[in-house]
Amino acid sequence: MSTEQPLPEWADPAVSVDRLDAQGVSRRGLLRNAGLFGAGFATAGVLASPAAASAAATASRPSHGDDDPEFVYLAGDHHVHTVYSHDAKYTFSQQAMRAAQFGLDWMVLTEHSNIGHANAGGALAEHAEVVTARAENPRMLLFQGLEWYIPAAEHATVFTAPGPNEAEILRQFELAYDGKLLNRTTDTPQNQALAVEALTWLAARKRAGDVPDALVFANHPSRLGIDSPAEMRGWRDAAPGIMIGMEGAPGAQGAALPGWRGANSIRGEYENKPSAQSWPGYPAESYVTYGGFDWMAATVGGMWDALLAEGKLFSITSNSDSHRTVYDTWRNGDWAPGKNFDNTGKLPDPVQTSTPQPGSDFWPGQFSRTHVGVTRYGYREVMAGLRAGRVWVDHGQLIDAIDVRLVAGGSGRGATLGGRLRARKGQKLTLLVTVTTASRPNYHGVLPALAHVDVIRGAVRGPAADRTSWRAPATKVARSVDVSGRTGTYTLRIPIDPVREPTYLRLRGSDGRRNGPGLLGAAIDPHGPVAHTPGDGDPWLDTWFYTNPIFIDV
Repeated sequence: MSTEQPLPEWADPAVSVDRLDAQGVSRRGLLRNAGLFGAGFATAGVLASPAAASAAATASRPSHGDDDPEFVYLAGDHHVHTVYSHDAKYTFSQQAMRAAQFGLDWMVLTEHSNIGHANAGGALAEHAEVVTARAENPRMLLFQGLEWYIPAAEHATVFTAPGPNEAEILRQFELAYDGKLLNRTTDTPQNQALAVEALTWLAARKRAGDVPDALVFANHPSRLGIDSPAEMRGWRDAAPGIMIGMEGAPGAQGAALPGWRGANSIRGEYENKPSAQSWPGYPAESYVTYGGFDWMAATVGGMWDALLAEGKLFSITSNSDSHRTVYDTWRNGDWAPGKNFDNTGKLPDPVQTSTPQPGSDFWPGQFSRTHVGVTRYGYREVMAGLRAGRVWVDHGQLIDAIDVRLVAGGSGRGATLGGRLRARKGQKLTLLVTVTTASRPNYHGVLPALAHVDVIRGAVRGPAADRTSWRAPATKVARSVDVSGRTGTYTLRIPIDPVREPTYLRLRGSDGRRNGPGLLGAAIDPHGPVAHTPGDGDPWLDTWFYTNPIFIDV
């Protein structure tokens, strides 16, 4: 498999620092301080030893003389498949190489559980290849994970920090709690309880020191309509430091490229109708994507906001869900006589053809990115940043960077994404949004242009009285700033109306090419993302960024 793209400029020792934007300089600094830049590329097998990697990065924390350092945002993807998944195609090394090629710093390999995967040893059988891929890609923080079939619900990413038990814990989790393996997929109270038990078991393993850390994200939550509001609240509340969020935007973003898969194709492969297992309270509009984002995240005042309105952080991510890449000419190799996935747990490695093969996905980092704020370059640092909610996501490399600070009195360090600011009732607050616009063409060959930045504001009123509710009626777009034509790095100083009750703020923005009234009406969202015509959803022509919230305690 050839590499058609160079390293991103900030990671390329041949590129002068003068050609980098501020975020690129910061990311390069983390690599250099971790011994992974320049000459270190040739010798840094350090990431084959995760403990050594974290030790090498210890000195890389920026020093600002306060408790709120400047965060460097590392780009990653927590949902990637290989030949160890029954419906995927690529090797670990191929996925890691492509992720590095498209500028990612971290990635989670998440194989589907099923009979073949489990019978062949699951995570234990994969682990040696994970270690090899880490050694081959020293700049990549490469996590091992699992795509869990949640009992009574959809899928989820489960992953751990590297350590001596990482594969064994994943193996135990799969055998004990996977809904597909155990035939526990139907929506019954017993199966819902098993999902909660699984999360509490994982939390217990972390507390006991069996693994250094573990995280879970709900994947493509609206695709089938089977992740009910009560279940999502139950998962979050059962293990609040473990189940920390959901995919705000699913993978399979190339599914609706015009002329590619068919007239009914939708971005994300959200092409389903309600079934007997679907929660009946979701509207028909929830089964498609909006600007490539899941209905739960895209709807201002919808399910994501209903969770945030309880005052509890719940993060969103954006990922490739890479199985089979659009326009790719590789196919799986042929089976040896008598072999199949059920008796091997692994597909034949891909072989090259001269013909484009079926697929809906982009390579990790090629289109979708999850950016997580860290002060050191390391595995546990990325997981800590995810748990803290220092996260923003984008499609199509819409912007190079964004830094968000909420401050009192118009200055000071304040709070950033995922954080909380304590304010007096009626106090004046200012949102400082520093944007670095795209400085080079994206992986589609086009220089992205940001058109607007929207501030979404919601009231925090405590735990939901109705745990089946997906509405946050006090949430709306509070302000929209036109930034068309602005380039480089600039800071928006956005005054926030005095707060009278606990509140949260979150941001989004887009290229401005496709928008309209939001699903809950123009008074709530005057120009939100809209659904595309089936079969005509070129993702490169409809790109957005979203940030996690900042909470205001009054």
